[in-house]
Amino acid sequence: MEFKKCKRCGCFFVSNSEVCSKCEPKDNFEIIKLRNYLNDNDVISLDELASNLSITPANLARHIQADEFKSIYKTLSKSSSGEGFNNISISL
Repeated sequence: MEFKKCKRCGCFFVSNSEVCSKCEPKDNFEIIKLRNYLNDNDVISLDELASNLSITPANLARHIQADEFKSIYKTLSKSSSGEGFNNISISL
């Protein structure tokens, strides 16, 4: 186990996870929402996806990069503003 900083709230914790035990249920809930949304909806931008799911763009980008979603997306493009991903191409 490692001493880490939580990717969601910034607190320090000891674990093999990238989020603390208080944030882990929130991450799991968002991943389920994302999975269900992607199964039922068309491809849209990260900003629209974040808005529709009420997930912050930073957390959404982190979830999309997880191994679970590697098989369903083809490309992630950086936005021209450098603030995150602009388009997500998904093949279901």
